[in-house]
Amino acid sequence: MNPLDATKSGFLVCIAVCMFIYTFIYLKDTLSEEPSEQKFNANIAECGFYPDELCSALFVGKTAAFKIGNFCQNTYQPKTLSCIQTSCNCSMVLKTLHFITRPLSDEEGNFSLAYIITIHKELEMFVKLLRAIYMPQNIYCIHVDEKSPEDYKAAVQNIVKCFENIFISSKRENVVYAGFSRLQADINCMRDLVHSKIQWNYVINLCGQDYPIKTNKDIIQYIKSKWNGKNMTPGVVQPLHMKHRTQVSYREYVHSGMSYVYPTKNIKAKPPYNLTIYFGSAYYILTREFVEFTLTDARAKDLLEWSRDTYSPDEHYWVTLNRLNEPYGFKDAPGATPNADWEGNIRAIKWKDQEGTMHKGCKGHYIRDICVYGLGDLQWIIESPHLFANKFEPATYPLVMDCLERRYRLKVLHQAEVPIEDHWRFQEENYFNMKLN
Repeated sequence: MNPLDATKSGFLVCIAVCMFIYTFIYLKDTLSEEPSEQKFNANIAECGFYPDELCSALFVGKTAAFKIGNFCQNTYQPKTLSCIQTSCNCSMVLKTLHFITRPLSDEEGNFSLAYIITIHKELEMFVKLLRAIYMPQNIYCIHVDEKSPEDYKAAVQNIVKCFENIFISSKRENVVYAGFSRLQADINCMRDLVHSKIQWNYVINLCGQDYPIKTNKDIIQYIKSKWNGKNMTPGVVQPLHMKHRTQVSYREYVHSGMSYVYPTKNIKAKPPYNLTIYFGSAYYILTREFVEFTLTDARAKDLLEWSRDTYSPDEHYWVTLNRLNEPYGFKDAPGATPNADWEGNIRAIKWKDQEGTMHKGCKGHYIRDICVYGLGDLQWIIESPHLFANKFEPATYPLVMDCLERRYRLKVLHQAEVPIEDHWRFQEENYFNMKLN
């Protein structure tokens, strides 16, 4: 070999060694800094079945996970709910949809919750919500908007018929956003629930775009430890900028698929009994005794009638009743919390006007100033102290719901004090299980 060839060979060997050393150092640094990110590559992502590693990385905010997640969502093919859209054997419904069929602990078995769920669209989201919160010792009233398509109503009925403790409200409303019909839907379910054979302790209202963050056991323990015998209706005395809601009369408009609430020129009379009107959340957790009170007490009935032509009455009705106490010359409402303010971690919501203070922005998109959660919101959701979160759209952000419900089911099963049945699981023991532990 002449000197020139030897020099070339040595040079090539030197380059090869340097490249090997550089690659080794790069991979070592990458693995040590982002242990999960090296798993994700858009070219090899299994988008038909989301890897649990991807969900785990999304929950801790890994940058690469968002890129892969968005790629997967763009290629998502929705799963068909064949056992719902067609009539199916009920045992098949329970198994294929992974419903839990026994109380998971004595504590849960001895504390029944009632749920009111108002729905009008997105069947897949309703199924995800229902199977997450379902426990055989609880009871569930489903209010299906009277305006919903017939095939949607039939699909919901196909699920409900398989459970003794789930029923559709006996009286249904044409629900209008911010209208009295939304409040009336809850009242209708309450009338049905108080006649139930199940002796439930508390009632919780949900809509079809809610999802639990805390398990059934967590919810019970939160109620017992913080609110035992008390109602949760977060709110304050009606602020000045909200007084227009109850000062003039509003009407509902429903025609040809359009519905909305509009103000009239009529000035409303003062509230009955000269009550102080409060403003708060439409979401609540109420004792059975308080529900019975709202259906029978003269003050509650008169306030309900007065609220019939107000704007979004569900945001003042419950919180006002729950602040009733002896200064009004009447007996306290059962479980009243007159000084509760905004206390009660019921619902995690990213409001647009709270951006920069309560949260760092919506990573999905806003509807009516409420965030529809995207992939970048997952970490914020699971770290929230609240019991439920709103709002979700699995058709728009499918991976958000896939990751949340798989993580949620693992939490539920980890808390179980009874043997786990195979069909309760969404997946076998794997990396995601270990990350949760």
